[in-house]
Amino acid sequence: MFSHLNYILWNPDVEAFHILGLSIRWYSLCWLIGLLLAYFIVQRLYKQQKIKDELFDPLFLYCFFGILIGARLGHCLFYQPEYYLTSVKHFIEMIVPIHFMAGGGWKFVGYEGLASHGGTIGLIVALYLYYRRTRLNLWQVLDNIAIATPITACFIRLGNLMNSEIIGKVTDVPWAFIFERVDKVPRHPGQLYEAIAYFVFFFVGLWFYRKHPQRVGTGFFFGLCLTLIFTFRFFIEYTKDIQVNFESGMLFNMGQILSIPFIIIGIYCMCRKQKQPTK
Repeated sequence: MFSHLNYILWNPDVEAFHILGLSIRWYSLCWLIGLLLAYFIVQRLYKQQKIKDELFDPLFLYCFFGILIGARLGHCLFYQPEYYLTSVKHFIEMIVPIHFMAGGGWKFVGYEGLASHGGTIGLIVALYLYYRRTRLNLWQVLDNIAIATPITACFIRLGNLMNSEIIGKVTDVPWAFIFERVDKVPRHPGQLYEAIAYFVFFFVGLWFYRKHPQRVGTGFFFGLCLTLIFTFRFFIEYTKDIQVNFESGMLFNMGQILSIPFIIIGIYCMCRKQKQPTK
């Protein structure tokens, strides 16, 4: 038997505050903070690299919608295709943040399922479209975003922690969390592990940037970001509980399988012949 006195009891209110009759959830707030921090970081990088302000202005919208659409589609297609692709109503739920009630009608629920791998794909597609519009050096765009990305990932995982989702496996480590909304057993706080790691990775990337700013535009920082985040993601999955039933009995879970291509791409970008960008 587990003694609750030995572990961290975790059951925060999912709502951070109310304003004008609207409920603001911690998860949404963490997403917003993470994106705003990345916005100001990349804005500073653009100024340091003397990129025109008008070329920076549309970047936030490209990133916001790219991440959101990619993360939503990634969750639905990678983790629950048997639900979202089996009826018109479920397909609508994949696109629109509503849920159709069994007795008729619908309710607004927000996007309850978002996948980081899908968000990464969506972000890359959005940055390519941004590059097509601005004609900036594509590698320069990818590198600048990659420097800021880990801090956004950190806050997204803190949002998962506040939601008591993506929980870890049962454990008896002294820092285990009992997610009271889920069950009454101590588990690895996998969300916190990732948040801490991504916070550290942000400063690793920043350190490299300060030491080697000339590498922006070579793809090095993009590769470093992918390699660090998804290599860590691959191994931290061993501490997480399965997210969907079909992962039971799999040698690697879906998160690990989806991480492998990003690790390979990241290593390639770091090791490729890095031609300095033309000014």
